Amino acid sequence: MQPAVDNLSFVPRSVEFSIKSSASVEQIHAAFSAEDYWLARLAAFGGFGTLDSLIIDTDGSATVVIVHELRHDGLPALVAKFFPLNWQVVQTETWSPIGDGSVRGKVGIATLGAPGSGLGTALLAPARNGSRLNCTATVEFNVPLVGGKIESVIGRSLAHQFSDVQRFTANWIMKDT
Repeated sequence: MQPAVDNLSFVPRSVEFSIKSSASVEQIHAAFSAEDYWLARLAAFGGFGTLDSLIIDTDGSATVVIVHELRHDGLPALVAKFFPLNWQVVQTETWSPIGDGSVRGKVGIATLGAPGSGLGTALLAPARNGSRLNCTATVEFNVPLVGGKIESVIGRSLAHQFSDVQRFTANWIMKDT
């Protein structure tokens, strides 16, 4: 006799969003290639992360690794309930020119000490009066019964977070010019 199949299967949540910026693709890519941009961005968003590495390849691709030390007081209550008091999230971003004036981005999130991950792809393309970032992101938290709720909370917050980052980036570029 086969055991009953429980309803605990894990299905990652995907979200798509688009964000406009007054900064050009070239300006944003140059910022993503600058160490002082990443240090300023980390400081502006709470200082919970450290820049682990920034590598600029010969093709112009910029790959950054950031390690975030997350604390319960900075997390939504539902998320904080299921994760260690202090845990790390490793964020890897790669931004590569693709030859048509656009830049393709890949963002990966891996948690250390918690059952979650995320993966996103982005296209940063020229747009009237600046640029447009089109993103698709998938969030997965393998926690029985509440994993889907956690994924929904994080998924809903992604567009707001990316919007805040784009606004910071545009302001940083304007300050720097």
